[in-house]
Amino acid sequence: MHDMMLDTAGRTGFEESHAIFRDSVRRFMNKELVPNIARFEQEGTSDRSFWLKAGEAGLLCPQVDEEFGGPGLDFRFNAVVAEELAYAGSQIALGVHSDITPDYLLEWGTSEQKQAYLPRVVSGECISAIVMTEPGGGSDLARLRTSARRDGERFVVNGAKTFISNGQNADLLVTAVRTGGNGAKGISLLLIDADLPGVTRGRNLDKIGQHSSDTSELFFEDVEVPADRLLGAEGHGFAYMMQRLPQERLSIAISAQAMAQRAFDEALAYTKSRNAFGKAVFDFQNTRFSLADLATRLQIGWAHIDWTIGRLTKGTLTAAEASAAKLWHTETLWTIVDAALQLHGGAGYMNEYTIARLWRDARVLRIYGGTSEIMKEVIARTL
Repeated sequence: MHDMMLDTAGRTGFEESHAIFRDSVRRFMNKELVPNIARFEQEGTSDRSFWLKAGEAGLLCPQVDEEFGGPGLDFRFNAVVAEELAYAGSQIALGVHSDITPDYLLEWGTSEQKQAYLPRVVSGECISAIVMTEPGGGSDLARLRTSARRDGERFVVNGAKTFISNGQNADLLVTAVRTGGNGAKGISLLLIDADLPGVTRGRNLDKIGQHSSDTSELFFEDVEVPADRLLGAEGHGFAYMMQRLPQERLSIAISAQAMAQRAFDEALAYTKSRNAFGKAVFDFQNTRFSLADLATRLQIGWAHIDWTIGRLTKGTLTAAEASAAKLWHTETLWTIVDAALQLHGGAGYMNEYTIARLWRDARVLRIYGGTSEIMKEVIARTL
């Protein structure tokens, strides 16, 4: 068990129910995640039993309505899970499964589709992924090429996807496909079961960090998907993705803030316990000033995260604000995690220290969910 705890004393916008929930999330992480992180990292994925236990403990998809097996809670409960997972030092893609895919179903799914998937998504029996990115496509979603040709009562899907979080484990693939002509208007979303004939998983991609999170290529070869698995209206897929992106980007910002706090806490503990030239490393002015600077950024960060969570919960967070949150918190994470590693000296470069994993895991947050450069573009368009 890691003996560090995310300090939530100064937080705003959470209620007693969230604090009680946070305690149970924390207990779960210490019991089921922390003892297994090293093994998950080595194996490049997480056990299905971990997902089932997370479901049983009520950590998955808090926002799903009771009629579909969830507790029907607000996004702040999702935020609690995201914070505690990131602070525990893991980047398993619970957020994709909990914060992103269920909302597509809740918002645009038919009652049959909701019944077919949501109860099993909430329980962790059905692990989900959002399948957008294509080889050579990156952030430019409007150009995607995976095709879904209508053939009577089914769609026939052909194409390839990459960088898919939960790609090795996923059972439900919420997949962006081209059902019409070029550009954004030709894109639709299909609910594809990963066990359908013609769906194959490529290798578990060999990433710099985030090793306990499986990330895959996926291939679709004449996959026959029943027409009733179309999510929402045909040709509206791009608009749906754009509508859900602010919450996805905020989830990443929340993870970044909690990771940054853990990196800082590691550096603070290390510099107080390590001696150099006859005194604690913490007692050198350079160390104290570095930590003071990081503590200041964290104070500002938590105030801002609470502000954005409040706005999202009220339904007033704009796409530009969410993009700004992702931009600032992921860039700030990199500043903090890099400085925290430096304060560890040579030990920081050793994989046995938590800071090394945090540093490796942090780098991609400035890339996935929309790069920092794309965030600036989104913000700039509103100016």
